[in-house]
Amino acid sequence: MSVEEKVKETLNKVLDVEPSEIKPDETLAAAFGVDSTEMVEIAVGLKKALNVPIGDNELKKTQTFNQIVEILKAKGRQ
Repeated sequence: MSVEEKVKETLNKVLDVEPSEIKPDETLAAAFGVDSTEMVEIAVGLKKALNVPIGDNELKKTQTFNQIVEILKAKGRQ
């Protein structure tokens, strides 16, 4: 499963949104009302799903699906 698919799966579990509702460049806050607590939940879910070393607060400044994917792909290459 690709990083994109894992991120969509995690967003589906945490936010209860369908993968088809996730737009690559739309901010998660605007689209789904994501707050900082939910971003921590998303980070924890992604850490488990992808086995990538990511801090619980590391995604707090992230705005879009594409930004999350970029961060995770960069971490996966370390």
